[in-house]
Amino acid sequence: MDVESKRDRMQTDELMVAGHKVNVYQHHSLVVGSGAAGMNCAVHLYEFMKQDGVVSAQNKIAVITRGVLLGASRMSGSDKQTYYKVGTSAGIADSAEDFAKSLTAGGCCHEDLALIEGIASLNEFYHLARSGVEFPHNDMGSYVGYKTDHDPCERATSAGPKTSKQMSECLQREVENYGIEIHDRQEVVELLTTGVGDEKRIVGVACIDIATVRGSSYELNLFLCDNLVLAAGGPGDMYSSTVYPAGQVGIHGAALKAGLVAENLSESQFGLASVKFRWNVSGSYMQVVPRIFSTDQAGNDKQDFLTDKFPDIQKLTSAIFLKGYQWPFDAQRIDNFQSSLIDMLVFAETQKGRRVYLDFLHNPFGYDTSKAKFIDGLEDEAAAYLKSAGAVQDRPIDRLTHMNPLAVEIYAEHGIDLWTAPLEIAVCAQHNNGGFGINKWWESNIAHTFIVGEMAGSHGVKRPGGAALNAGQVGGLRAAEYIANVYGEDKVGCERFSVEVKQQVDDLVAKLDIFVGADTGLDAKVVLREIRERMSAACGHIRKLEVVRSALDDAIKLCDQIRDGGLRTGGNSMGLISAIHAEYMALASLGYLRSICDLLEQGGGSRGSYLVLEDKDASGVKPENIALRDSVVRVWYDPDNKGLFNSDTMLVRKVDREDRAFESIWSDYRTKKIFHST
Repeated sequence: MDVESKRDRMQTDELMVAGHKVNVYQHHSLVVGSGAAGMNCAVHLYEFMKQDGVVSAQNKIAVITRGVLLGASRMSGSDKQTYYKVGTSAGIADSAEDFAKSLTAGGCCHEDLALIEGIASLNEFYHLARSGVEFPHNDMGSYVGYKTDHDPCERATSAGPKTSKQMSECLQREVENYGIEIHDRQEVVELLTTGVGDEKRIVGVACIDIATVRGSSYELNLFLCDNLVLAAGGPGDMYSSTVYPAGQVGIHGAALKAGLVAENLSESQFGLASVKFRWNVSGSYMQVVPRIFSTDQAGNDKQDFLTDKFPDIQKLTSAIFLKGYQWPFDAQRIDNFQSSLIDMLVFAETQKGRRVYLDFLHNPFGYDTSKAKFIDGLEDEAAAYLKSAGAVQDRPIDRLTHMNPLAVEIYAEHGIDLWTAPLEIAVCAQHNNGGFGINKWWESNIAHTFIVGEMAGSHGVKRPGGAALNAGQVGGLRAAEYIANVYGEDKVGCERFSVEVKQQVDDLVAKLDIFVGADTGLDAKVVLREIRERMSAACGHIRKLEVVRSALDDAIKLCDQIRDGGLRTGGNSMGLISAIHAEYMALASLGYLRSICDLLEQGGGSRGSYLVLEDKDASGVKPENIALRDSVVRVWYDPDNKGLFNSDTMLVRKVDREDRAFESIWSDYRTKKIFHST
């Protein structure tokens, strides 16, 4: 690397603010988050900038992350983690239009985003395959697929239980090969802004450099930029029952405070997952039909609690089998002994204080394999599937090892042997379908700020399994293409560190120092536990308006207490990290509660991955309000109203499918007119 390019990548200024060292970096485009979506966006930014003849493209781009090896992309998955794309099985026809219909089928999903995710799907899928992700193909070169939940035509594929991890690793190699800077161990504490109204911009990100934290001291890194891409994942650690990696807090609170508008925060996905090692027990784990039982807290009093809830053993085993590819909890799949009745019964058991387990050493209670093969007692769909897979062995563990040995190995890697002990499970938060509003270039309501991955509110009520991985890749492509073609001019300079930004930094350091030195105020760890328990109780897969209203009131009180009395951290900077998480998670949870409350007050009922109970009848279930499928609840932070949230409802965007001549589109492409439509 030559001297000039090294100088470009070094910090451009060093300040002292109230005794703390503040390093200032400047980049043309900054990506926050090092998962599959963020890394992909950085790769495409480099490639588009190189196309435009920018030789030092790598020096204009940087990635910042709390931990390169952390986050949902690296640490979450399931038995065969699914990637959903336009179909590539040779004998099954598919199109971007049909793909989009599957994404919008549940409602509350913008048609333009769904169609774009279909149009760009194969471009990004083959990019991943070329990058080294081991998606399987047959001897003819066909990337054959399989059906996943909410999927009509075998669009799913997989590189195994660690598909998203492979994606992140392969894309990181590309980032590193391109020479793009990755700033690791950066804790985001503020998004720095200038201007108001339509002139508002997010011009930088303030981070605590975790490597510098010692006692009560810390250093700040300021990353100033013209263009910002937020790809920091969902706030999964906002729930007490969650399959997200521990510490996956997201940066939703900071983003809301900076003025970004959120959409569909009411729409999250829940499902069965193991609790000791957080992992979704979807796919093969359920398709091999394990026994499910509960115990008391000490592991005694074993009960087969499902048996008397189903009319016969065939109905029970069919529901367990179907839970495999109908894995997410689905409010429409409970009646008549469907698969999501399993989730309801598991949850009811845990609410009694009991623990629930999957037992792969035994078949469901009541199955007598001494008289006939296990496979012969199953209903047709389950029997046909398992026979096709050659999984006709008598024990679930043998069937699982035959079908998917990697599903057994992933637990062994984390000290859990499915050959010797049962696996504890619960209904857990698994994915945010809502997030921040974006246009068809994945740009937010604040110009020059883009949202990709799970932070983007693009999914609507239902999404086919694995659609999030495709959406993250497509979003990164779209954001990068727009930035390079519309915002490509290099304007970063020291003048970006304006008086307005300097005041925000001074105020930030003052607040952080108060947190570090405080011996009064709320305990940050207690606050985090309170938020998690509240969110799981009020905003999980079972909801009730009066409970949500009460939780919203409590969340408002908590935010008031934090603002007025602060947080105490135990006098050290690592405790400061917990305080930052508590402050922003309190704000984010308030936004989620406001969105859910507004939706229920509009008459929202059971839909997607949650069940709504009638207000006066605890056992009555409120059906879906179909009329609300064409609208989206939006919420945004109001700093002038004691930090509360405003909200409104917008109609989903439709797609104008007007046919145009090739020459007309070619002209718009050559003149870059295509980028003027948002």
